[in-house]
Amino acid sequence: MNRRRFLGLGASVLGAGALASVAVPSAAYLLREGRPGRLLDSDLDLPAAFQVPLPVPAVLQPVRTDGTNDYYEITQQTAALEILPGVRTEAWTYGGTYPGPTVVTRSGRAAVIKHRNQLPVPSVVHLHGGHTPADSDGYPIDLLLPVGSALPAASSMDGMPGMRHMAGHDLVGERTHTYPGKQRAATLWYHDHRMGFTGLGVWRGLSGFHLVHDDEEGALPLPRGERDLPLMLADRSFAADGSFKYPAADASLAVPGVVSGYMNGVLGDVILVNGAPWPRLDVDRAHYRLRLLNASNARLYRLELDPQPSGGDALVQIGSDGGLLAAPVTHDAIEIAPAERFDVVVDFSRYPPGTRVRLLNRFGSGRTAEVMRFDVSSRAVSDGATVPDKLSTVEELNPSAAVATRDFTFRRSRGDGWTINGDPYEPGRSVADPALGKVELWRFSTDLHHPVHLHLDHFQVIGRNGGDPGPWDEGWKDTVDLRPAEAVEVLVRFTDYAGTFMMHCHNLEHEDMAMMADFTVG
Repeated sequence: MNRRRFLGLGASVLGAGALASVAVPSAAYLLREGRPGRLLDSDLDLPAAFQVPLPVPAVLQPVRTDGTNDYYEITQQTAALEILPGVRTEAWTYGGTYPGPTVVTRSGRAAVIKHRNQLPVPSVVHLHGGHTPADSDGYPIDLLLPVGSALPAASSMDGMPGMRHMAGHDLVGERTHTYPGKQRAATLWYHDHRMGFTGLGVWRGLSGFHLVHDDEEGALPLPRGERDLPLMLADRSFAADGSFKYPAADASLAVPGVVSGYMNGVLGDVILVNGAPWPRLDVDRAHYRLRLLNASNARLYRLELDPQPSGGDALVQIGSDGGLLAAPVTHDAIEIAPAERFDVVVDFSRYPPGTRVRLLNRFGSGRTAEVMRFDVSSRAVSDGATVPDKLSTVEELNPSAAVATRDFTFRRSRGDGWTINGDPYEPGRSVADPALGKVELWRFSTDLHHPVHLHLDHFQVIGRNGGDPGPWDEGWKDTVDLRPAEAVEVLVRFTDYAGTFMMHCHNLEHEDMAMMADFTVG
């Protein structure tokens, strides 16, 4: 796309004056192929790829159950972990591991999770993709202060520009989140959501899977057990002493955000899968379900198997952010933005025994072009798994039922920050007031690249730039990937829970530097 074509498209999507108001270093910066961020090089030698076995996060067991609820406890704590072979890295963790333990719940049963903060910093927990009441959603100033904190000192903590602190949101030591389970089977995840410091918290280890199961999914002949694999993809950089390297704006962590050179996102030079660098996995010649999660701060991936199986269509997508698709969709490659999830089935029986199948990142270069490797054994297994032509009955929202149309522009400010509709984030200031149970059409438009995330409910993408949805927009979504100068239309219906929720860019450096907004459901 040449410069004239790009600027013409930008004017039509964003309005004549929008691009002119974007403060960017140069036209060349604006015209990149929609892959944000700046690489942060590690200060130590990086390990060879495909030497470390793929770890699978442990499943968290409830401390007790009753007729309707399952109760869990998680302690947020520092831990010295061996992420790179032979090197110790201090991480902020859920339960002492990175990723944190996987929470497995069942639709219709409430998960009640008590978090205890023994970190050196405040935290906020958000269940990403969870259909959750406002008081358990992880609003970014609902701080959980470390055990022994002095509440007045923490309450005076500086926030983003324009923030007016809302008293009464802080708790010391422990906070309990209740997730009622009123949602279908899906691959969710939980992570830190503290205002101004989400990027730092996630980078240092505060993330984990939360999987929801239901009867509809359980009745399908999909891969199960050890062949149902959650895969958390994340890039990181390391200092010479093995610690996580991150360009925080303030070494004392009193000022949010990153130094100006990394405002468009931080990219690491080490690709981790489930916390291991470039791991490998021995697989049978059988079907595997891969629950792909992009838990990177800013990195985009274009995932592709190499070699491709004969006939292509290596990745059979069965689910998206919000659970099962109506029918499977086949891909040779998948583009996945930060916070998106893709559930895919791979049939490794299509490969000859002994094949070494690499999962590549076609958006990467050098070491970041590889993700992990699957080593196909000589054992052919009759696993009984298939992908049926029909997966689920998915309600399609009707555009004619929309009672309101709302426009939201995501772009860089003239200063050191990011905005929605021209404003940096301020807690308590709502930009929309949707009614419970009503369908609305929301239009997101961008200057640069922004993965847009909505809290409370999933949505359906109905168009891009006046045309059809993209190849990776199928199903219920909670995060949609927008490229530079692009406009996307979605239909959304908020249900069950009134209160204040959020939309924001899930490039975590954009989020931390004010690209968020409240909306109030009433």
